[in-house]
This record gives sequence, structure tokens and C-alpha cells, in this order.
Amino acid sequence: MQPETKTEEFIIPIGPQHPALKEPGHFEFGVDGETITSASVRLGYVHRGIEKGAEGRNWAQNLYLVERVCGICSHTHATVYALTVEKLAGIEAPPRAQAIRELVLELERVHSHLLWLGVVGHEGGFDTLFMYSWRDREIVMDLLEALTGNRVNYSTNVLGGVKHDVSPAQADAIRKGIDTLEERTHHYLNVVMVDSSFIGRTKGVGYMTKEQANALGAVGPTARASGVARDLRINAPYAAYPQYPVEMITDTGGDVFARTVVRVKELFECYRVIRQILDTLPAGDLTVKFPRKVKEGEALVRVEAPRGELMYYIKSAGGENPERVKIRTPTLANWGTVLTTVVGHKLADVPMILGGIDPCFSCNDRMITVQPATGAERHWTWEQLRRYGIAQYAGDR
Repeated sequence: MQPETKTEEFIIPIGPQHPALKEPGHFEFGVDGETITSASVRLGYVHRGIEKGAEGRNWAQNLYLVERVCGICSHTHATVYALTVEKLAGIEAPPRAQAIRELVLELERVHSHLLWLGVVGHEGGFDTLFMYSWRDREIVMDLLEALTGNRVNYSTNVLGGVKHDVSPAQADAIRKGIDTLEERTHHYLNVVMVDSSFIGRTKGVGYMTKEQANALGAVGPTARASGVARDLRINAPYAAYPQYPVEMITDTGGDVFARTVVRVKELFECYRVIRQILDTLPAGDLTVKFPRKVKEGEALVRVEAPRGELMYYIKSAGGENPERVKIRTPTLANWGTVLTTVVGHKLADVPMILGGIDPCFSCNDRMITVQPATGAERHWTWEQLRRYGIAQYAGDR
């Protein structure tokens, strides 16, 4: 008779500081040997109070603030904020301004996808792919700097339009840069499709069915790689996307490999629509007059950020600043896919599955949970929370 053996689950903590994570997030993985049996996440380490800060600034000042939610998709945040406030005010930006907004959005998507390709290559030990894709990322950053004056926070939008026009010389420079990037992207697609090391680290890793993607609320390339045909540029077009539509890229693989293929193929759509905008850029003004006060009401606008659906809800009380700003970023929507698909995989697969959703911790952290002392009130006012923070950092807790 064989003696009974018991397996004990060990908890492996990862973060908030860890070599595989460039931003702070705390994960706990239950493991049986090397196999993951459970997963949980604690977020909120880089919560900066941007939503609350927006309530104390006027409509124009908040454009500067929301661009700082995320450095990789700063123009996307500024665009969805501008569209939401313009919807509240009953104002629409001119066609030329909307086209320029889309142009910068797609240039920013190119930057984001190339950056992600390097990160996922690095997490898989493919540092050559990391160095080459980040080298080419400099091309699009230089183009954005020449167009807007900035490499990260572009400050292109104003309420009612844009502040930067596109000159013929700038258009030619963008076409030349896109030609170079397109040639190299063909090479990258070939590499990820045939390289045995990359395929070994991504094929079958983090597999998620279409049904799971829908049930978990997955968005962006993460969802489209599982066969979910959801892209707001197509399903609910905004800015100039009705005039300059894109073709949706999907895959049925459902794993990290499929998410890679979807993002790389999306680059070719970016290049195509950028050329189309430059060739047929509408004539006209860049802005319309915007009022100092916005009438009372509330509005919600969604756009397709590089990582997926980005949603802004803004409420106005009829004054010079918003009464409420609520931001739902795509990373928050995709966290559930990581915690679900990682179970059953080896611990070494965690960086690839986590990197597969292209997480952004700083734009994800919209709130933080405070556990007060036993017996304290469950619901606090803003003043109570402020005093709690002062006492904590003064060492008087």
C-alpha cells in the first residue's frame, strides 16, 4: 500500500519591483512545482489622482493633464478628452483638424506597436528583435517630433481642433519614413512567423478562446487575436475614420503568437491610412471657436487606443471646469485575461502572457484601496482621506 502524498501550493510573489516588470504591480501566483494553479493581482502603486486633479482645472488646462496619463498613447488620451468635451459643448472640429488627429493617432499606433514588439521580444529572450524594433521606433518618434515639436507628449489637440498643420515638406518626410518602416515591418513579420525560438515562447502560450475573450471583456489586439471582431475605428468610427477607414485585423490563434501577428499586421494598415490622409488632406481651418464655459450635461466617448478601447466619461455642471472625469483604460479591461489564461502554464511563461496584453500600469491605476484601522468608517469624505494621507506620511498613524 502506497503512502498518501500531499502536494502543497506555494505562493510566488512577483513585484512591485521586478526585473520582468518596468512598472510597479504586485502579483501572487500559486504554484504546484512549476505549474501555476492560481493568480491574483494588486494594483494602484502609481495612482496619481489625475481624475480628481481634472476637477480643479479648466477645460483647456486638462488637455495638458490627460496627455500625462500615458506617455505611449498621450495623443489618444488628449483626442478622446477633446471629443468628449466637444460633444458636451455641441461643437465639432473642422474636417482638416479631424484628419490631422487621425494622422497623429496612427503614427502613435505605429510607435506603440513597435515599442511593444521590442518588449515582447525582450521578455522572450530575443534581444536582437528588441534592439532592431526600437531602433526603427526612432524613425516614427522623429517624424512626430518634426510634426508636433515633441517626441512623447505631442500637444497636438486644442478644444475645437488642432494646433499643428502638416506642410508639404512634412508630408514628404512622413511618406519617406513610412516607406522605410513598411520595408522593415515585412522583415519583422517574417521573423516572428519562422523563428523557432520566438515561436517556442509564444505558440500556445496564454491561449484564450473567442468565448473566453468575450466573457472576460477583452479589448484591442488581445481580443482580435482570439477572433473577436471589435475595433472602434470600424464599429463606432470617430474623428476622420469615417472618411479614412481602416481594415480590421483578426486572428483565431488566441495565443501570444497570434497577438504578435495581429499587431504587426496592423502596422501595414497604419501605413496605408497615413498615406491616404497625406494624399487627400482636406483644406480648411484647423480650429473653431470654443466657449469658456461648457453647458451642463454629461457625455461618454470611446476610441480605439493601441491597446484597445479607451473610454472617457465627463460631467459638466455648466462651469469652466468639469464636475467629474472618469477614465477606463484598456489595460484594466485586459487584466482578467492574464489572471485566467496564466493558470496551467509554467511560471516561466508569466512574462510572455503578461506582456502579451501590452500592459500599462500608470494608465491603469485610476484608484487605490485604503484599509483603515478596525472600527473606522467604511466610507470617507475627500477631506478624511486627505487628512489620513497627511498623518500617514508624518508618521502619526
